Amino acid sequence: MPSLLKARAIHPGDRIAIVAPAGPIDEARLKAGQCLITEMGFEPVCRADIMERSGYLAGSDERRAAELTQWLADPEVSALWCARGGYGSSRILSRLDPAQFRAARKPLVGFSDITALLLWQRSQAGLMGLHGPMFDAGSLPTGEGIEALARALRGGRPRPPALVGRGLTGGQAVGRLTGGSLSLSVASLGTPWEIQTRGAILMLEDVTEPPYRIDRMLDQLRSAGKFDRVVGIGLGGMTDCEDGRYPGRDVESVLNDFFRPLGVPVVLDLPFGHGDQNRAWPHGGRASIDGDRGELDLLESAVSLR
Repeated sequence: MPSLLKARAIHPGDRIAIVAPAGPIDEARLKAGQCLITEMGFEPVCRADIMERSGYLAGSDERRAAELTQWLADPEVSALWCARGGYGSSRILSRLDPAQFRAARKPLVGFSDITALLLWQRSQAGLMGLHGPMFDAGSLPTGEGIEALARALRGGRPRPPALVGRGLTGGQAVGRLTGGSLSLSVASLGTPWEIQTRGAILMLEDVTEPPYRIDRMLDQLRSAGKFDRVVGIGLGGMTDCEDGRYPGRDVESVLNDFFRPLGVPVVLDLPFGHGDQNRAWPHGGRASIDGDRGELDLLESAVSLR
């Protein structure tokens, strides 16, 4: 795995390219993203073919890979912001050049299916990314969230406020953040960009996955040894995941089963994922987790001022 680099911080007025490496984006979402980027003090740009559709994909694999490659090579573009998740990021990874990502050092923002791209970038290019909101209707930041995200892209101080959740098991630890979508983290197993959790704080969230599927995916991560050397667990929203068919076996009971025995700090209900709040965090950045206080403190930015 290459040594870890930060992306370059961006500046007010810089251009941010909106990209669609996974599912198709519609005009309303695209306009919402453009307005958000402008409100944050940057200039949005996108390709004319960004709204292409090929079933559940935003156009062909060739189009989606070429889009990322084009904006990475464009010296007038300072960051890449994924429009939405869905499915498809993993299909284009073999078409991307990790050396280009590393040389460009442009912040990449996204979550959900973009977890695959963030894990690939960390593993193959040795570059941090930003696990953060996209342009879906419930994911767009407002008010303080906009300024927090702009600060995450610009870098510098002050350090962002801690992410506050609810402690499941106590203790404190410091480690690098990894993970994102539970289902995409599991899907990385056996690939060249397989999630690495040694010494890490493992961050997980998901949407519309019933408890038995969460159970199955966590069991697969456990069987693959991914819980053996974690230093902490940070859990975001498990959104629309409850299933009333199985009384007494809800999502929290599943999380308890897998994480309480680990003996590391575990915090539930952190404000990231598919819920109403989706705070950005540096994928690959250092953080401290406090299971007694139910907090995750971001110690490191995903971007560098140099």
